[in-house]
Parts: sequence; structure tokens; C-alpha cells
Amino acid sequence: MTCKQVIFGCEGLRLTREECRFFASAAPWGFILFARNVDTPEQLRSLTAQLRDAVGWNCPVLIDQEGGRVQRMRSPQWREYPPALDQMRAAGKDAARAMYLRNRLIAEELLHVGIDVNCAPVADVLQLETHPIMHNRCYGSDVETVTAMCREAARGFLDGGVLPVLKHIPGYGRAVVDGHKDLPKVDVPLAELEALDFAPFKALSDMRIGMTAHIVFPEVDDAPATTSSKAMAMIREDIGFDGLIMTDDISMEALSGTVAQRSAAAIAAGCDLVLHCNGEMDDMLAIADACGPMTEQAQTRAERALAQRAAPQEIDIPAALQEFEALLSG
Repeated sequence: MTCKQVIFGCEGLRLTREECRFFASAAPWGFILFARNVDTPEQLRSLTAQLRDAVGWNCPVLIDQEGGRVQRMRSPQWREYPPALDQMRAAGKDAARAMYLRNRLIAEELLHVGIDVNCAPVADVLQLETHPIMHNRCYGSDVETVTAMCREAARGFLDGGVLPVLKHIPGYGRAVVDGHKDLPKVDVPLAELEALDFAPFKALSDMRIGMTAHIVFPEVDDAPATTSSKAMAMIREDIGFDGLIMTDDISMEALSGTVAQRSAAAIAAGCDLVLHCNGEMDDMLAIADACGPMTEQAQTRAERALAQRAAPQEIDIPAALQEFEALLSG
């Protein structure tokens, strides 16, 4: 199946006829869902089936379901989880087990409604200056803790039949502005970045899917990492990440130019896929024109990632939930 170098969102709770026609023609590699697309389990199962029917294959359907502020599926239909950093502190010495259980439980809920890729874990290292939008989404302030927690999160997803997406490569922890609105710039010596910010991604470079950070490291390049061939070369060669790389949302205001220009720049820099989230048809039409078929390398990486999709391992969900809650209550 030859797909375009793009992942699209959709507008509402079900596909319109226009969306069905467009997706069939554009052939995106996958789709991403947001709160605007979520109502009930039945509705969500129907929507994920519609999306796959539109492109004619069992394509990946993504969501951001980290827990804390970033969870698109919420109560009363689904469980809600504390911010990751709050959970880490509550679980103490049992933080690793709690992280595994949290994400195994999330995976069960996602797969039940046809979602098989989650944009997590977060390998950004917490800093004193980390912007509030990222602060409690982080797992810790040292490389060892962040790496270990990401491993447990990814294991929980994979055991539940859901593919994890490592974010935000090569590191977003030093961002002091919100990338949805402004472009973060981190002017720190390269050796310091390599020792802290980039290190978890290097340790986790065997993961199969990663998401870029819209951030500038002048020590690497003056362009944002998402659209910088120098940054992408560093990610591939120095960090050693050979998985499928998707951009963070290409419509975020950290990037300049039109969405089509941003998309073309990201692909030219070396990203495998452009992620576009808002579901706006005019944007999607422009991006579809700017993006061609996936390269042979990108297809190989995508196949390696999708090969990890497997039937979930058996688990006693009530018992897992009881254990998880007990770990957080001390």
C-alpha cells in the first residue's frame, strides 16, 4: 500500500462525504483524533472504522492520551489519570510499576475503540525553566529516570496492542515558551545538550516511531529541528534513531510559512511523515499537494513499526486498576 507522507485529523464525530472522498484520494498513512472527535465508545469505534474504510486498509489511528492535561478521552466514559510527574511523586519507589500499569490500562481503553497508536511516552527532561505547558508532563529531571519510565510506558502500550510514539525528538525540556504559539530557542553548548536533553532519546533509539520537537538549537542549526536537515542528520546519526519520524503538529505557530511550505520543508529535512491535526480541509488539500508518496526508506520504517502491532497480552483489568490505585495511595 503506497501512502502519502502525512497523517491527518478529521473535523468531527463522524466523517463527512467530502472527507471520505478526500481521504480516499489523498491516501494518508494514518489519522489522529482529538477531543472534538470523541463522544462515546460506540461513536469512536464507528469513527475509527470509517477512517480505515476511507483509505481501504488497516491504517494506524493515533491519539494523544498521556494522562494529566493531555488526554482526549475523558470521564465519565473513560478513566482519567494524574499528570505524569504527580504520579511519579505519589508512587515513589513503585514509580516504574505504576507507569507500566497506567499505560497498560490506557492501551486497553484505546484498542477497545480502534485506536492503535498513542503519542507517548514523553522523553523530554524536566528543567527548572521548563514551560508550564510541559512541566508536569515530564517523567523526571535526570536521564536515568526519564529513560526507565519511558521504557515502562512503552512496554505497557505494546503489551496492550498499542504502538508508542517517542516524543519530542531531540528534546523539548528546555523550552520556555509554548510551541503552539511561539518558537522555543535554546542556546546551550552542544556537549550539555548531548549529556542531558538528547541522552534519553539516544538510550531509546530502538523505539519504532518518534515525533519531532519544534525547537531551535543554535548549536545545531538556526532552523527548527522539524525543518532542519542538520538536526535530522544528528537525530539519525548521533542519537541513532532509525525509526519512523513524524513531525509534531505542522500547524503549530512555532513554525513559519504556510502549512504547505512547512510540510515540504519537513520532508526535505528528512522527516518521514507530516502530522496535521486540526482537520481543516483547506489546509489538508494544500498539504496533500505538498507531500508526495512515502519514500522507500520511510515505508521500510513504517513496516517495521506496524509489525509491532500484536494482539494484547491477557490482563485482569480490575486487578490491574486496583493495584495501580493502591500504588498511588501509598
